[in-house]
Amino acid sequence: MVFIAAETVISPLSTKEKLPLVAASRYLNSAPLIWSFVHGSRKGTINLIDPVPARCAQLLEEGAVEAALIPVIEYQRIPDISLIPDVCVGSKGNVRSVVLVTRIQDLREVRSVALDESSCTSAALMKVIFLEFLKVEPKWVTSAPNVDRMLKDHDAALIIGDPAMTFARDDLRIVDMASLWREYTGLGFVFAVWAVRVSEVHKLAHVDFTAARDEGLERIESILSQYEKEIPLSREELKEYLTDDITFHIDENMEQGMKLYFDLAYKHRLIEQVKPSRFVHLTAELR
Repeated sequence: MVFIAAETVISPLSTKEKLPLVAASRYLNSAPLIWSFVHGSRKGTINLIDPVPARCAQLLEEGAVEAALIPVIEYQRIPDISLIPDVCVGSKGNVRSVVLVTRIQDLREVRSVALDESSCTSAALMKVIFLEFLKVEPKWVTSAPNVDRMLKDHDAALIIGDPAMTFARDDLRIVDMASLWREYTGLGFVFAVWAVRVSEVHKLAHVDFTAARDEGLERIESILSQYEKEIPLSREELKEYLTDDITFHIDENMEQGMKLYFDLAYKHRLIEQVKPSRFVHLTAELR
């Protein structure tokens, strides 16, 4: 399991200038997006902290950071932010790190679900699937991510991130949430996106999140060497996860999936509005 103390600085503070503060969780699925800032050619260009995803969104909303890798649903909840185009943590098939765990075969019989407290987007996705496609509404309870404890009092549990790939599977049914979304919609799913505060764009003008992603994807072997010491899966499994299960680009299929997700979240009153996606090119004007 990979959990670093919340809000730990993992990129060195500069003594020469005040660098922009950026938040991103250190799950394996975000590693290609932050590797360049921590180990690569962009090291020292930002100060990077690593809270869990829900906390990243909270820090951005509070104005405590200039940019953050946030659960995509939080784009609809946080005012005055824009998205970095074509960069995400998403999946077009099995995502493996966002799963529903249960002993019940027919999901329509699930009456209560414990939701990982680290999650925002995945929790909303879970609710959308039950309400829109399964036509049932279980009781939702937020919980620390411990499968045994969650299933002790509830029919099912939502687990995200690295813990979702490493718990014991004995006698449990594992439902991959991205796969289930694709089964019902035919679309990919965006879980997390880089978002920036509109008022702070000038502080991020030199930060190239797209190039950082590209460098990270070129350094997959280095990332594997780091994370295989921390996650009890084989190097081959970790590589398959990063190269086959996760996508870091937003193509038309992914964008359609994101739009449908927002529309359904609004339909079921999980968000108060659906605002259009607003992207910012940090070296250009807002559009």
